[in-house]
Amino acid sequence: MTVKLIRQLGAGAGVALPEVRVIGEDPVLPSVFPLGTMAAASAGALAAAVAAYAARAGQGGVEGPGGGPHTHGDLGAPDVTIDVRHAAVAFQSERHFRADGKAMDVWAALSGDYRASDGWIRLHCNFDHHRDAAVRALGLPPGSGRQDVGRACAGRRAVEIEEAVIREGGCAAAMRSRAEWLAHPQARALAGVPPVGVFRLPGGDGRASGTGRGGTGRGETRGGADSGENCRGDGRARAGQMFGGPGGGLPAGAERPLGGVRVLDLTRVIAGPVAARALAAYGADVLRVGAAHLPEVPGLVVETAFGKRSCHIDLRSEADKLRELVRQADVVIQAYRPGALRARGFGPDDLAVLRPGIVCVDISAYGTSGPWASRRGFDSLVQMACGIAHENGDGLRPSPLPAQALDHGTGYLAAFGAVAALLRRAAEGGSWRVEVSLARTAAWLDDLGRIDGAGVRQPRVEDLLATMDSPFGTLTYVTPPGAIDGRRPHWTSPPPRQGEHPAAWAPPS
Repeated sequence: MTVKLIRQLGAGAGVALPEVRVIGEDPVLPSVFPLGTMAAASAGALAAAVAAYAARAGQGGVEGPGGGPHTHGDLGAPDVTIDVRHAAVAFQSERHFRADGKAMDVWAALSGDYRASDGWIRLHCNFDHHRDAAVRALGLPPGSGRQDVGRACAGRRAVEIEEAVIREGGCAAAMRSRAEWLAHPQARALAGVPPVGVFRLPGGDGRASGTGRGGTGRGETRGGADSGENCRGDGRARAGQMFGGPGGGLPAGAERPLGGVRVLDLTRVIAGPVAARALAAYGADVLRVGAAHLPEVPGLVVETAFGKRSCHIDLRSEADKLRELVRQADVVIQAYRPGALRARGFGPDDLAVLRPGIVCVDISAYGTSGPWASRRGFDSLVQMACGIAHENGDGLRPSPLPAQALDHGTGYLAAFGAVAALLRRAAEGGSWRVEVSLARTAAWLDDLGRIDGAGVRQPRVEDLLATMDSPFGTLTYVTPPGAIDGRRPHWTSPPPRQGEHPAAWAPPS
């Protein structure tokens, strides 16, 4: 099943992937959902795409990917493997992370599930402004505690609380059954959306590719004859050139197959940072862009930062710094609510003008269309809304998955989509957009069926852990899953301190 899923992901993204050998099978984690299969398929698809990218670069020579379509037979098919247990444990990476032997506590005091008058509601209060919004929505004074919140929730309907918190700018989700979610307008809006959308942006030659910062940005196409200055008449890069200008890099070698690929990580908790971290494990140059005034979850920002550098840019006054980074980037990953960056002049169409050949990866909670397109959300909330927390237990109270599987699954699918778009760019030219969402990943998981895994014990993890010295002490972490010709992805640097580096790309090594 996992091999078939990887093939389907490749076909949906428009790329040919090498075969993947799958080691192990479900059940791996205690759940009725096949989380091991989900993890192995998403991480395995990334490994296969990286192998295809490396093979294409090898075919084109050290100077470029070449202009012709890649066939694996020219160099021999790469041996790509994914271990189901390893992939599943990687989906639990924050649970196994230690700094000087200490685990991290990622949940704020008011975050959690509360009984409502007709069911259950989950409040996400890890950021102070989300906590304050929830307290206001419940009519409580600032500083209210968990018992106060519990009493306020008990007298109101779950969906009523959900809507009130959302109106106040907070994050909440009522527990729905699978049937209730499938009947919801947002579920219907996602029904025709692929798990990983890979779309070509019009205007990849530097012309405006959309309606600008006030537009809808929905003008993507899956093909077309647009070509940039580095392209042949058929839209593919000339031999010896990576389409799109100075940011396009080439693999530094088999050990670091994405070496030279520059990735801007404009994301926070958790899917986006996982995507960028996964690309860093294969050698990409990842620069994480944060800002001093934006809230973070301290432990998570460390755990997801292996292999990255970190800078601060305040878009309210330093937007030109980000524009200069984009001009030399290959991939930009962002997970702000749909339209938020477009309003500041950094929508996919704007990025394609700044850097023809860019790959824009957009991660959202509920997708970019439908009534919930602009709704804030996190993994635990999407599990509640989509029926997963209902079905994973007895249906009487929420039972979350034994991993932030929607976050990690979406992160690996986003990373896969980024590499697939790089392959499409090398073959066809153009600028590209990749679109994934937690809710669409939840639907993908739902489509995988159910297994008899509720009573399974947690897998052993000791052989999947490693340690690294860092500014935060000695870190214990889960190594990244997958292998290409026996070589495993890995991180060569520890997590940096936030804003430790200048807002500039590292010079070539």
